[in-house]
Amino acid sequence: GKPTMGVVLAPVTGEIFVGDANGAWTGRVVDGVVTERRAINVGWLPRLRIVASRSHGHDALEKLCQTLDVESDVSVGSSLKFCLLARGDAQLYPRFTPTCEWDTAAGQAVLEAAGGAVVTLDGAPMRYGKHELSFLNPYFVAAASMDLAQKAAKEMRTLLE
Repeated sequence: GKPTMGVVLAPVTGEIFVGDANGAWTGRVVDGVVTERRAINVGWLPRLRIVASRSHGHDALEKLCQTLDVESDVSVGSSLKFCLLARGDAQLYPRFTPTCEWDTAAGQAVLEAAGGAVVTLDGAPMRYGKHELSFLNPYFVAAASMDLAQKAAKEMRTLLE
């Protein structure tokens, strides 16, 4: 399956991110009420910015950053990585370590509603409902475009060989 709607809340900052068939938006939650709602879309910076988990790092991450000429990296919590891409604050989120479907589905829905893409390392769209695999995701890449996702997935495959 494919996620069709996602909601990600960052309780510390009060930021909320929502994505569905009508697009993606962000806002603030104050006393249980959403305020400052605005539409978001993926975007581009002069040089590629990546979001990655330093605590879940992988040897290939540094090599990928060099290969793709990444300007900088930003470290934030799991689903928020997808949201930073959706808001245009970064363009790439490579995942070299295990996640479960519940870690990624909402974030993927937000990112795709904002114009981004999520693919596994074989270049296929990330799918859900993998009960036979205990709902574990394969390694994947989330990106601001399908072209960038495919390019990064190819590089990641090469680095892991």
